[in-house]
Amino acid sequence: MQHQQQQRAQSRQSTINGEIVIVQSHKQPGSGKSASLRLYSCAEVDPKTGKGKMSSQANLKCGKTKTSNGEKTRTYHVKFYVESSFGIPGAFVIRNQGKHRFFLQSASFETHSNQIIQFDCHSWVYPSQKTKKFDRIFFSNTKYLPNQTPQGLMKLRNKELISLRGDGGGERKEWDRIYDYDYYNDLGNPDKGPEHERPVLGGSELHPYPRRGRTGRPPSNADPLTESRPHTTNLDIYVPLDERFSPKKQSEFTSNSIQAALWFLIHEVKFVMQKDSNHFESFDEIHDMFSDNQNQVIGGSLEEKLKAMVPNELFKDITHAIKTPLKFPVPQMIAENEFAWKDDEEFGRQMLAGINPARIRSLEVFPPQSKNGMVSSIEPSHIEHNLEGMTLAQAMNNWRIFILDHHDYLIPFLRKINTKDVRTYASRTLLFLKSDATLKPIAIELSFPGSAEGQEISWVFTPARQGEAAALWHYAKAHVAVNDTVYHQLVSHWLHTHAVVEPFIIATRRQLSGMHPIHWLLDPHFKDTMHVNALARSMLINSGGILEKTLFSAELSMELSAELYKEWRFDEQALPADLLKRGMAIEDPDPDNPTGVQLLFQDYPYGSDGLEIWSAIQAWVTDFCMLFYTDDESVRSDEEIQAWWSEIQNVGHGDKSSETWWYHMTSREDLIKALTTLIWIASALHASVNFGQYAYAGYPLNRPTLCQRFIPKEGTFEYAEFLKDPDKYYLNMLPERVEMTLGIALAEAVSRHTSDEVYLGQRPSSLWINNEEVSHKFEKFNQELRNIEKRIEEKNTNPELNNRRGRAEIPYMLLYPDTSNVESRGGITGKGIPNSISI
Repeated sequence: MQHQQQQRAQSRQSTINGEIVIVQSHKQPGSGKSASLRLYSCAEVDPKTGKGKMSSQANLKCGKTKTSNGEKTRTYHVKFYVESSFGIPGAFVIRNQGKHRFFLQSASFETHSNQIIQFDCHSWVYPSQKTKKFDRIFFSNTKYLPNQTPQGLMKLRNKELISLRGDGGGERKEWDRIYDYDYYNDLGNPDKGPEHERPVLGGSELHPYPRRGRTGRPPSNADPLTESRPHTTNLDIYVPLDERFSPKKQSEFTSNSIQAALWFLIHEVKFVMQKDSNHFESFDEIHDMFSDNQNQVIGGSLEEKLKAMVPNELFKDITHAIKTPLKFPVPQMIAENEFAWKDDEEFGRQMLAGINPARIRSLEVFPPQSKNGMVSSIEPSHIEHNLEGMTLAQAMNNWRIFILDHHDYLIPFLRKINTKDVRTYASRTLLFLKSDATLKPIAIELSFPGSAEGQEISWVFTPARQGEAAALWHYAKAHVAVNDTVYHQLVSHWLHTHAVVEPFIIATRRQLSGMHPIHWLLDPHFKDTMHVNALARSMLINSGGILEKTLFSAELSMELSAELYKEWRFDEQALPADLLKRGMAIEDPDPDNPTGVQLLFQDYPYGSDGLEIWSAIQAWVTDFCMLFYTDDESVRSDEEIQAWWSEIQNVGHGDKSSETWWYHMTSREDLIKALTTLIWIASALHASVNFGQYAYAGYPLNRPTLCQRFIPKEGTFEYAEFLKDPDKYYLNMLPERVEMTLGIALAEAVSRHTSDEVYLGQRPSSLWINNEEVSHKFEKFNQELRNIEKRIEEKNTNPELNNRRGRAEIPYMLLYPDTSNVESRGGITGKGIPNSISI
């Protein structure tokens, strides 16, 4: 009888084979050998737990190691025993009973019917003895709307979301996987002294700001509103496990950051190059930086100071780097034409095709006016002789005059900014669209506050080709470039991409289950962003950080960023809406035009390529959403989507919660608009402002970060100094050696793609969704991006499109998707649209 029962039990059992892939690193000894797994059934529910029935336990043993593209992986094969009615596994739990964490890359399981179930993991698994939690759950790549969740997974779905939200308290530990919000209250370090006090950003009318991921560190001793900071630069600041760099990315990020960190730390300990002057003394001396630097020797007190300031692992890398000659590659800005940066039309072209191409706008009223009604001092006589024979009225009526405006937002800050060794103006630059579609700067107004409240003092400069006037015009362009550089770093780059996206990531993890199709759609566009932002708060945007050391805004930098967040609207981050707002495009009633807009002129590389990328993203998002949402009601009834959108509006961007421009999220159209805009920001917008930084800002004379002198006024001692040696005056106006070198090193570090980059239109095979229709739609998206690549290549070789290359001969490739770059080698390429803000 007992033997017959055993035979019947065995006949009711079947096996599921699995393959588990773990990434290994020489700095992370965990290999997963002490881990065990169990599967959850989708359909079969255990009446005792209310969850899917579980398989037998399988242990990871005897894995096989292989190395590919510098990455070492270990693959384990396991076998599970399940009841014959078990069906498809929809989730698995893994328990790490070893001593070390390991990075779980992927898992796949083959059922008795030969069906392969894929799991994308890409996350760290910590030892259970540390986490005090035994199991880590992963869901399969089959996605379900909440009301379609299989019975065996419903309880797991809800439990996982509750776990990810945490309780809002306590200090987060490195092994936690909890997402919560906080203000930017960790930028200052008042315990180091009053000079390191910084206001809290977010939660106030004065300083509104997006929220960041909460770390829960205790308050500082000097200010209970400011979170305490580590005594040394901290590379291990908390981010949830799923957001942390992979072992390979962590290694590359550290390596790529060495040059920037090196010069920063040398500056901090006052290791100054042995020169008679703190400033560069000739243009040749600046050019010499783009070859081997002299070796530096660490020793004695300097070594001890560096060791006290940085983590041990970074100190080893830095000391090794200092013993090796540092090399800066020649930036594209001077590679083909070393004088291109001086050219007026190249100056204008960079407003259309450089790294800050979304600030320029069409001039609607002449003369320009401030929001408070104050009128610019630029007069018709300043510009009428530079309009190709047109009258001012004709040029205005034909949309031929444009403005780069860095005036209104800067004026209130200048009294504070100009109290130290910085001399900054607010600026307005007028440009004329020539018949060949190039932009010619025709007037620059530089202003600063007068002695009386509301008073301004302004000067207007116009183009000149020789003599003193030409030198002063050159100085004026430098001050404009300084304004544009700071706006680019603090607003176009940091605020409009990094900072505004983080609340969307947090809300997605807290409110959209890993089973949700929209979670799957967005996940690749969030890769590494929270970790990058955490590192930025640690060493880039913090008090005494790299941006404060290099930008004229110094300790006011993040306050300036918060001031400009007041103008931010999510709906206007959609490229067509942005172009319309800036007067760079007009509405197009043609129903066959998916963007709904038409550029004022086609030779606007950012606008032209951007609209093509926008259309491709919009089509892909539309196709995807239509597969899962049958009508508007299915969006309204999706409780996870509604909670997600509500949390973004009311918490993540809580300082904007009362704005009326938020999408209502009551239709498929609302969802498609929101998702298209979010993906555009995280991928193409970030690529357009980031990966050209070394090409343009790597040569510091093209995009200086601050000026230390005003433009000299006739009759002053400074003017006599200027007349004696205009070049020397100009070089002394620019940043000092250390700050300039730090800026170059930073531009090089952030312009590099890492070798694990995944570009728009790409997904690793382990990330693929179990849905053939989605696969077909994604292939359509990929093919359209390939077509766009061909069109970009054609535009870059079209001699009639002057702004595609300019005098510097830099082809516009910042919105070139680079979909064929499957095995990325990383480095400075000046092209490629990564899926996410990953650097």
